[in-house]
Amino acid sequence: MSDTRFEKEDVESFVAQNTEEGMRVFVAGGHRGGNDPLYIAEAYNLGREIINMDFKLDFGLSNSGIMGAVARGVMDGWSKKQRSLKGLPIQAITTPEYYSLYSQDDVMVKQIENVILAKTLEERKQKLLNADFVVFAPGGVGTLDELAYDCVAMQDGLLPIKPFIFYNVNGFFHHLLEFLKEIAAKGFAEPVPFIVVDNSNDLSVVFRLLKLRYNKNRSTSEAYANARQAAYELPYFIKRLETEKGLTVEGIIAEMKEISTSGTSNDRKNLTEEIDQAYLEKEIERMYDRLAKTGKDTSIVSDKLSMLKKRRQSRI
Repeated sequence: MSDTRFEKEDVESFVAQNTEEGMRVFVAGGHRGGNDPLYIAEAYNLGREIINMDFKLDFGLSNSGIMGAVARGVMDGWSKKQRSLKGLPIQAITTPEYYSLYSQDDVMVKQIENVILAKTLEERKQKLLNADFVVFAPGGVGTLDELAYDCVAMQDGLLPIKPFIFYNVNGFFHHLLEFLKEIAAKGFAEPVPFIVVDNSNDLSVVFRLLKLRYNKNRSTSEAYANARQAAYELPYFIKRLETEKGLTVEGIIAEMKEISTSGTSNDRKNLTEEIDQAYLEKEIERMYDRLAKTGKDTSIVSDKLSMLKKRRQSRI
């Protein structure tokens, strides 16, 4: 294995390196896979979508759970494309301690040639955040820690504004999304430019949108506005792609541009209403889903209370 390690490399040179290598996606997710097989399946699909877009993966190096599935998806997709380029489009950034923990006799980890060893977890986070997009997949407290760090760094101006994508598989993040909205609404934090996708099909659409529209050198205000625009318009793209055979993201963008530049005022009004309607329909769909999950949570709590009462009565 011929690892490329930059133990003494500073953050500035790392940023320059990433700029030269095209678009990178930092994925944060669980070292465990969860109780539902859907999480692993969609994590694998996430890796495949990264390759489909010709993006590269940055991750904290893990051989199991959600992160292992993402890496396998990238590897399998890369193999099927039969690329002539050397090495996998994966950059693993970890500390020496974690590298020793994951690399022992592990075939998958040993295939990753570009392993950067950071001196501390803080340095590891800084390097990972130099990717162009950040995807938060289902995970545990480590994933929450990553999210909190990223939000604070972006809010305090230590990290340039960039799209945050919540991979909301099976509604995993619905509580967290409501919390983020609540703390922003009550003035405790700045709004985060997050884009919510529910499955790998939706993810492929938002990846293509970002690929076509993303500009690394834009200002913070432009980056935030564009991320919010992508989140707002995404349901419109998804709806049309699902209902109109043969349509592409590029085709829809061309139509929208044509209407914006050459359409009548009525055309522009209709387009605005269609986009708004698709957005509202998606939000209503998610709201019903959250209500259903809340009802399920309430039922679970009620069952547990009943069991505890029975146990208490049996001891009286």
